[in-house]
Amino acid sequence: MRKETFKIVKMDCPSEEQLIRMKLEPHEAVKKLEFDIPNRKLVVYHEGETQGIEHAIHELNLGSTLEASETTTERLSNDDDLSDKKLLWIVFAINAGFFIVELIAGFIANSMGLVADSLDMLADAIVYGMSLMVVGSTIVKKKRIARLSGYFQLALAIFGIIEVVRRFTGLEETPNYLTMVLVSLFALIGNAASLYLLQKKKSKEAHMEASYIFTSNDVIANIGVIIAGATVYFTRSVYPDLIVGTIVFLLVARGAFRILKLAK
Repeated sequence: MRKETFKIVKMDCPSEEQLIRMKLEPHEAVKKLEFDIPNRKLVVYHEGETQGIEHAIHELNLGSTLEASETTTERLSNDDDLSDKKLLWIVFAINAGFFIVELIAGFIANSMGLVADSLDMLADAIVYGMSLMVVGSTIVKKKRIARLSGYFQLALAIFGIIEVVRRFTGLEETPNYLTMVLVSLFALIGNAASLYLLQKKKSKEAHMEASYIFTSNDVIANIGVIIAGATVYFTRSVYPDLIVGTIVFLLVARGAFRILKLAK
């Protein structure tokens, strides 16, 4: 393992940090980056030769200078990895649990909004499960998982929109508004807690940022289903539920495109 310390005179805010991360992420040899923005220093832990890493940073024209280069036998701290795993297990359990609850409730209540939200929860649970597999892996592998999850979300959105169109053209019974509101309210509480934990973490890893995007979409979807339930009560119509189902799947598609952009 090599440990390189760079002085980067133009690195004075998080935007330069992100620029450097994006530049070094294609290098599979990079194992860890430590940023000290106040002192404008970057420590890179990597395997193999130093020349490629130094050249990549120099191409950014941020006034970089290699201050120290050494071989190290120290073990990289896995405190962040353990923290990521614990957090991902929590949000995985929340999403997997509410997927089952919302799917059953959606079919019982004949609510497309609840079914859409449950499938969104399933997608998130699968994504969190995949993210757990790459905690502690290289940055490139984490981006691959984020990309895969984005494609999965996009496929789910397309399937959901097709199902909504089918229900629009058929005769459907009015959904049970009370079930919609109560189940979505509990799901909202769970997702709000997950979002708070993810936001508090403030991780810049692609797979963790993907998790934050997914959970943000879940919160919006939960609120939408609650509004749809109330509207169904006042109008006695199936259309508010189908409209919200459509919006949920469009949010899923939007999140998928954001993930794919993040994982480039």
